[in-house]
Amino acid sequence: MSTRVIGGWRTAVALCAAVLAASCSSDDGGGADTADAAEDEAAAGEGHARPQLELPAGYEGYSSEVYAGDAHWLCKPGIENDVCSRDLDATAVAADGTIDVIEHETAEDPPVDCFYVYPTTSADPGPNSDFDPGGPAEIATVYNQVARLSSTCRVYAPLYRQLTISVIAGGAEETEGVDPPAVAYGDVLDAFKDDIANESDGRGFVLVGHSQGAGMLTRLIDGEIDDEPRLRDRLVAAYLLGSTVHVPEGEVVGGTFDNVPLCERDDQTGCVVSYASFRSTSPPGGTSFFARDGDGTTAACVNPADVAGGGPAPLQPYFNLDQPEGALLGGAPAQPFADDAAASADDITTPWVTYPGLVEGTCVREGGFSYLELTVDADPSDPRTDDIGGDLSPEWGMHLVDANVAMGDIEDLVATQAAAYTG
Repeated sequence: MSTRVIGGWRTAVALCAAVLAASCSSDDGGGADTADAAEDEAAAGEGHARPQLELPAGYEGYSSEVYAGDAHWLCKPGIENDVCSRDLDATAVAADGTIDVIEHETAEDPPVDCFYVYPTTSADPGPNSDFDPGGPAEIATVYNQVARLSSTCRVYAPLYRQLTISVIAGGAEETEGVDPPAVAYGDVLDAFKDDIANESDGRGFVLVGHSQGAGMLTRLIDGEIDDEPRLRDRLVAAYLLGSTVHVPEGEVVGGTFDNVPLCERDDQTGCVVSYASFRSTSPPGGTSFFARDGDGTTAACVNPADVAGGGPAPLQPYFNLDQPEGALLGGAPAQPFADDAAASADDITTPWVTYPGLVEGTCVREGGFSYLELTVDADPSDPRTDDIGGDLSPEWGMHLVDANVAMGDIEDLVATQAAAYTG
């Protein structure tokens, strides 16, 4: 095997149906100017030898008081205890029980940057978290959802004062004069602007976010990138997972964004990959939080293993064998074998496992939802595990493993898009 936005925050919470992610899509309507959309799509995928270095208004000379140093970053090149520099080696467990180590290769000279915003993880009291991760949640989530992209990217993952679990669940008291979503988004914007102004040196960037993080990046694209060619030209791709991006029926642009389209091929750049995953045996229903089609719009589903949408495709999942207590994302600790006592579980010494051929995904539209359908192809007669974790409820689907279940495919797709971008 080869090596390899929100108005009043109480209203927002209600509109998201107390969704832990707080990731309502930003728009169901609107549309792109046809000529502009055609021009953008024609340019997508073309090589970028070197993007222009001119910065938009408000970026030139920008310096953040919070993010200029290293203290408020979980991943950033050169910082101490960079979460994205942890061990990412994995063991591939085949259906017959044989194992093969896959060594993670960190890029020596990454061609692009990845800017990541994590989902709701904080159990801090009050509506917004503080800047201290204080436990395993933020760190484990970053390790699960973006660290592997160090094979292509310089990864930047800021701490931010996100909406906490308590406020999403409706248990936090209001703080007079504070708009919690504005606080959270303000931090994300501050970190992004400091990165673009002082770190990126004109490089292309990939945006990666899940759930609340995807909602924050949706707002960032809408407010800072969609109508700004000097930034839009540098967008390699945006991965907005476990959230809902809308497009008009039969279209790939319009709706949530006027100019940034959905990805339609592997080497396309300046485009969006978005999906919410549900198990094939438990599809979304009337109370589901994600993947809901709008009035005249469709919830985006772009399968990172099959961007063109040809049908079911095998996924490359990555699961952490030793999830720390208190970590929310990534699912339960992955058990490689159906009967640990009878198999070679002790022979696995890597922190990660992957299961070739166990899970396949396909984009499905039915019942007013458009989603990534996950099918587990298990064989009870072989020694390998027969299932994956990640289930919450019909409302949530496989939200806990939206990123993990296709992490290898995301890694490969980012590499392909980065190569296309840099020419």
